[in-house]
Amino acid sequence: MSDAQDHKEKMQEVQAKHRKKVSEAVDPGRGLLLINTGKGKGKSSAAFGVVIRALGWGQKVAVVQFIKGKWKTGERRFFEEHGLVTWHTMGEGFTWDTQDRERDIAAATAAFGKAHELMESGNYDLVVLDEINIALRYEYLSVDAVLEGLRARSDKTSVFLTGRDAPQELRDYADLVTEMTEEKHPFKAGIKAQRGVDF
Repeated sequence: MSDAQDHKEKMQEVQAKHRKKVSEAVDPGRGLLLINTGKGKGKSSAAFGVVIRALGWGQKVAVVQFIKGKWKTGERRFFEEHGLVTWHTMGEGFTWDTQDRERDIAAATAAFGKAHELMESGNYDLVVLDEINIALRYEYLSVDAVLEGLRARSDKTSVFLTGRDAPQELRDYADLVTEMTEEKHPFKAGIKAQRGVDF
């Protein structure tokens, strides 16, 4: 048997297995819970890629940012300027900037209150809770309260959580968990964050 024929037969087998899996998959009839976590870069960036995908299908999207504060990012500029996404930046900056635990708790609580309202409304196909895992890591929010809010969401609404150190309870509840790992990062080589790549 030639290499070309052998390759063709292997690919036909792979295709048949894949088609079988696709034919057996079911629509859950509800939105999904997605988590990007881990120490690697790109957790929020990947979530914003899903935002673009949802918008491409004419879906309604909302974003609540828990940590980034007034820091202007390319994605925020784009979505605000084009009016494509309901956008709420409710954090006060990186956790080491405020140095005020009570203020950080108040900001995170207000942000989750807004997120809860958006998720429960039935007006959105996708809600991104950007860096909420950081708020959970520092115990600005309780995992139980977040799980309760997620369970109360509209059936049509998928939710995307980002940030390092997603709690195990959320990982267990999620439909998709991606752990980003870092192999190399320019900041460790003394290269400052680059506009259009890092923010």
